[in-house]
Amino acid sequence: MAYELVDKAREKMHKSIFVLQQELSGLRAGRANAQLLDRIMVDYYGTPTPINQMGNIAAPEPRVLTISVWDQKAITAVEKAIQKSDIGINPSNDGKLIRLVFPELTEERRKELVKVVRKKGEETKVAVRSIRRDANEQIKKERKNGFVTEDDQKLMEDRIQKLTDDIIKEVDGVIVIKEKEILEV
Repeated sequence: MAYELVDKAREKMHKSIFVLQQELSGLRAGRANAQLLDRIMVDYYGTPTPINQMGNIAAPEPRVLTISVWDQKAITAVEKAIQKSDIGINPSNDGKLIRLVFPELTEERRKELVKVVRKKGEETKVAVRSIRRDANEQIKKERKNGFVTEDDQKLMEDRIQKLTDDIIKEVDGVIVIKEKEILEV
């Protein structure tokens, strides 16, 4: 039972990295990327619906995304959802198609995006440390209830600390890669 706590902590920490990678894939690095729209939800008849389930998304040019919405009545709702989102692109709507034109990233915008990447990385590290704290508290409860020996408690806490250190290094690696991608001109 007690060693399962280490495995559960490992699983949760890996999920944190996966979530970070998903969030960072939505940050644009000068190119149009359909993944950028994955997090945007549209209020479609009272139901939050992802844009990619409401129409076809295409990239006809490197810096342009087009969204062909299947239900033409929902085109304004999609447009409003994009405007409210944090992607910083103003959609243009010709009544049948929504176009998103991605401008070249300025030096200032690149630096802003790097700050966002670092902030998301820090949030992930906080989440990982929180998982470590919860696991250690659970181990202490197991020790208090007599299910774990003192030696096992120390061993598991050491494993969780090593796991935490490894995951934080992995988070730092993900951040460095994304920063390089953003700063690449």
